[in-house]
Amino acid sequence: MTTSVDNPYLRDAVMTATPEQLQLMLYDGAIRFATQGKEALLAKNYEQSYEKLTRAQSIITEMLAGLNYEVNRELCRRVASIYQFLHRRLVDANARRDPQAVDDALRVLRVERETWEILCDKVARARDAGSAGMPSADPPSAGATEFSAEA
Repeated sequence: MTTSVDNPYLRDAVMTATPEQLQLMLYDGAIRFATQGKEALLAKNYEQSYEKLTRAQSIITEMLAGLNYEVNRELCRRVASIYQFLHRRLVDANARRDPQAVDDALRVLRVERETWEILCDKVARARDAGSAGMPSADPPSAGATEFSAEA
């Protein structure tokens, strides 16, 4: 997924975000585009609904491609099945012009986003606790970041 970013604030937010925060941003984008796609479907603006739902599908595809099975194979399999469900429902919504299919995907996306938000808070607290009392803050271990970013 390669697009240029004209917004310097967005570019800076992405460039300085932790892997967990990047995942949260992906969820936010998928939710935003799916919601816009549903609104366009309801307005019978099928060109716009196609564009927005396709963007949400692309985000889900990127999330699926980003899973790292070497870190935790079973967890990745479970998460992959969720992403596949989401993608399937968004494709169904596009093909059948079905707002209910978007609602199905949005319900799951919102739960997953809440889960990632909790994870981000826990990881941030763990990082803060790990760096407290240390003369210099070392970057977090690659294993912890990799698991949380890819799971």
